[in-house]
This record gives sequence, structure tokens and C-alpha cells, in this order.
Amino acid sequence: MAKPLWIGGRFVGGASDEVIEVINPATEEVVDTVAAGTAEDARRAIEAANEAFPSWRRVPGVEKAELLHEVASRLRSRAEELATTLTLEGGKPLIENQDEMGWSAACFDYYAEIGRHSRGRVVPSIEDSQLSLVLKEPYGVVACIVPWNYPILLMTWKVAPALAAGNIIAGAGSIVGDELVTSPRTHVVAFTGSTSVGQRIAALAAPRVKKVHLELGGKDPFVVCEDADLDVAVPGVAWAALLNAGQVCTSTERVYVQQSIFDEFTTLITEHIQSLRVGPGMDRTTDIGPMARAPYRAKVEHQVEDAVNRGARVLTGGRRPPELPRGFFYEPTVIVDVEPDMEIMCEETFGPVIPIAAYGTFDEAIQLANSSAYGLGANLYTHNVVYIKRFYEEVKAGTIWINDPLTDNDAGPFGGTKLSGTGRELGEEGLEEFRETKHVHWDFSMEHKMWWYPYEQYDRESGYLEG
Repeated sequence: MAKPLWIGGRFVGGASDEVIEVINPATEEVVDTVAAGTAEDARRAIEAANEAFPSWRRVPGVEKAELLHEVASRLRSRAEELATTLTLEGGKPLIENQDEMGWSAACFDYYAEIGRHSRGRVVPSIEDSQLSLVLKEPYGVVACIVPWNYPILLMTWKVAPALAAGNIIAGAGSIVGDELVTSPRTHVVAFTGSTSVGQRIAALAAPRVKKVHLELGGKDPFVVCEDADLDVAVPGVAWAALLNAGQVCTSTERVYVQQSIFDEFTTLITEHIQSLRVGPGMDRTTDIGPMARAPYRAKVEHQVEDAVNRGARVLTGGRRPPELPRGFFYEPTVIVDVEPDMEIMCEETFGPVIPIAAYGTFDEAIQLANSSAYGLGANLYTHNVVYIKRFYEEVKAGTIWINDPLTDNDAGPFGGTKLSGTGRELGEEGLEEFRETKHVHWDFSMEHKMWWYPYEQYDRESGYLEG
């Protein structure tokens, strides 16, 4: 029987006997089963959340902060257990999931504090007897739909600010997603995932003009300039491209290296990647774990094969590791002689592949960085301040990393442009995504005012009433 959810002070759900098998991507074995949610489960959860909302929104900010700090504390106390579970079901190396737990706890702590700082502001009034208040209020019930690659962290980025703002959260999944998006009883939909699914969510939410927050796909560029320190840049690019086997929305998926250092860079990064160990995520010596599912690996294999058939060369990798016949493993891959119109340079890969192309001038580098339909993140390695300023001003992306790839900061906003989505997570901007603005005009003089004047009493030249 499906396990019920505790939402809004009572148990809801449990309408289906169907279960989903959880596959360990390192062994292809079933490690557990989970209840398959239904539309009825979603409706019950939504109703429970709406019932709880009036009381939750009135919980004092200090008390909300204490509750969010308690969530952070409990995450830390169970970090090893949760990290192990994430590795068994998703394949990420254990150390990366331990990091995820630490980052998630820190995010709850952050929003516990900034969520109680302000409910709005007082703005100057047009008369002495008036008070103008700008209030920040919760929307109500927020549906959060999160992906599999960083399930706790990306949930935290939505749940923590939404709760801090006074909203109530409904749990979400792909099976019940339509109900959560289309229900008149949910007021915001926050989604992280593919661009195609995000476009469908936006279309479903449009008839009700429901607020939609979308963090979607990416095809992030990495530009390496001629003055870059390759001892730093080579492992930096590898990290940005291969973290979680490349299954990160901000993974580097296009590398552009200045022509004068191209041969040296490709030689060094090939040697570096050949030193990395591919293996099960529970093995603490593993650098790169398996991909999460067989279809995701098949997509990577297709893109690499397509590029090779069109003239690209694989310098290392490009195959399933023969020593790991079970599991969804794929060797970290370096590929060169790529062209801009190849799938591997235009469509999201989401796997452990580093396609590298050369560029001549920095103007060309910026043009190449901007050539994608996506605009999530972009990286640069250089010490040239002119290049740095031009890059962060001219490259169209939500996050720009300079000499420090793929770092996050809870206090700084995260999100994309173009096909990479709308809205921002983290920072004060992340809190504002879950608060709507109300303007209150209050005249406390209680004086009588004549609100409608007969036309014949009005002096059109002076603008005042006659007599």
C-alpha cells in the first residue's frame, strides 16, 4: 500500500498499491521500492496544505526561523544515512552526496535568518495623514517538482525560502505533476528539470496565470584564454564537466580554448582524465560514478557516435569501461574536431563528455559562448581584466564563474536566461520568488473628504473648487 504523507497536521495519500522499483545504477539491482503517487494523492495533499496555510502564515518569523534551523540540524544528524541512500539510488560518489547534505543544511540555516528580516517597507506618503505600506505576503500552496540528480539540495532551494516566506509545500513527482500544476488550489509551481517539461508546465499553468518558476536545461560554455594557468585550468575544466558524471544542470558542455594553447591543453586534460577512477559510488576511491539510468547513457553514446561519424576525434574514453560490465558506467570522454552544428555542441548532453574547440580572438570566444539557445551558466579562465569585464557584461547567462567553476553561494541568486528558465533561486531573490507584493494606503486622520465634485463647481483653470 502506498505510504501516506504527513502534510498540514494529518496523514494524506496512500490511494494506490502501485510501487516504483529503485535501481542501483552501479549494479543494476533493485535496492528498494517506493509508492507510486496518484492524482488523488496529490489532491489530498493540496487540500491538506490549504487547510494548514492560514495558521502557518501567522506563525511568527522567529518561530519559523527556529523550525527551519531544526530542519538543518536534523539533516546534519542524518547526513551519513541520507548520503548513503542517495548514492545507492542515484550513483553519485558518496563524498559528493555528503557535500549535498551539508549544502542543504546550510541553505535551511540561511533562509531561517533572512526569512524573518522584513515583511516589506514603508514608503513616503503624499499627505501627512497617510501611511503607505508595501507588504510581502506568501502566495499560499507551492508545488515543488525536483529532479533526481540533486534531489535533496534542489528541493531545499525551493522548500526553505517558500516556508520562510510563509507558504505551505505540496510534495511533487512526475506522476502527479499535472494535478499539482493545474489545480486551482496551488498558487506557485517551482520546477527544476528539462526545458521540454518546463515548457509543458508553463503551458498547463497559463490558463490560470499561475506563477511558474522554472530552472531548466543548460549547455554551459567554458572559455580558456591564452594566459590561463593550465595547472589550475585543466583540473578546473574537468571538475566542471565531470562532477556527478556530468549530470549537473550547470555542467560544462562546451569548451573553447585559445588556439595558441589548444594542443597543450588537450594533451594535459586527456592525461588528467585518464588518471581519474571510474567505479561504484560507495567505493571511496571512486572519482566518477555511473550515470543514473540506461537511457541517459544511451543519449550520451548517441551524441558521441554522431560527432565521430561527422569527423570528430575521441582522445580518450568514448565507451563503456570493459572492467565494469554491470551498471550504467561510461568513461569520461574528451572529443575534439567538433563543429558548432553537431548535436554534442548544441543539445544538452548531461553526461561525462568534454567537447573542445579552438578559437582565435576573444571576440570569437564571446560569440561562441553566446551561440547556444541556453543561458544557464558560463565559465572563464584568465587573468586579463579586460577579458573578465567583457565576459561578465556580454555573455548571456544567469551565472558567470571566473577562475572558480561551479561554486554556489546561498546568498547569491541562481537561475538562467533564454531556454534555461525564468526566476531565481537562492539569495534574497529566491525568497522574493515566493512572496507577492501588496500596497496598503492608510489615511488615519478619519477626516471627511468629498470624493465626487459636481462639474459646475470646478474651476478648470485653477484646478480648485469654487467658493
